[in-house]
Amino acid sequence: MRLRSLLFVPGDRPERMEKALTLGADALILDLEDAVAPLARPIARDAVTDFVTRRRGHGPTLFVRINPLDGEEAALDLAAILRAVPDGIVLPKAEGADGVRTLAERLPGTPILPIATETPSALFRLGDYAAVSGQLAGLTWGAEDLPAAIGATTSREQDGSYTAPYQLARSLTLFGAHAAGVAAIETVYPDFRDLDGLASYAARGRRDGFTGMMAIHPAQVPIINAAFSATPEELARAQAIVDLFAANPGAGALQLDGRMVDAPHLKAARRLLALAAD
Repeated sequence: MRLRSLLFVPGDRPERMEKALTLGADALILDLEDAVAPLARPIARDAVTDFVTRRRGHGPTLFVRINPLDGEEAALDLAAILRAVPDGIVLPKAEGADGVRTLAERLPGTPILPIATETPSALFRLGDYAAVSGQLAGLTWGAEDLPAAIGATTSREQDGSYTAPYQLARSLTLFGAHAAGVAAIETVYPDFRDLDGLASYAARGRRDGFTGMMAIHPAQVPIINAAFSATPEELARAQAIVDLFAANPGAGALQLDGRMVDAPHLKAARRLLALAAD
């Protein structure tokens, strides 16, 4: 599945879910957790179940974010949405492969997207996900719950950049995803009015190796899609690298436009072309 942009939509707002189908996001995350007040969750479960039942397979990929597995709400979420068979489940407060296995037992064959950095202990489990890679849609992270969990006042510097502990969380998620061979999904950019800042943030994410990003507002979707899509110039160079090595089988290093290219360049070019073809 292609996952450049994943847009959160509150599960108790069916009119927003319908509208979100037309916004160009690769996936919608229908939220039963943070975006829904506890008293509204029974209504949200019914609304999400109805929506997924009617709309699955007719537009963007449909994920459902359930509540954490260590609470009673998750069992209620799963009992409701099992009937609808969503395209994937977003697992908050994930803590390594064990939680993925537990959830996969309830939803065999349904891809799972863990939010993998929301508790202190979760950071020490980010290398575990390779063991359950076949059950994952990707791996993502968050910078909001973790500081609250450890009593930090913020995860960001005054200029908006992450402080050192949360740079670490981001990096470990990135490498954990690639170690598992699954999509590395960048976290949200909270200031939905700052579209220039979003564009810069998303561009850095792609530069660093993330393959997509979550969104909290419809206006963010086209910017994220653009950031995580290859340009014609990038595709042309990637194809040129692939063609060059095809014309020179057995070569270890070659020159293209006055620069050396070797096996890592070929691997990156093939990956870029594969993503563009998805």
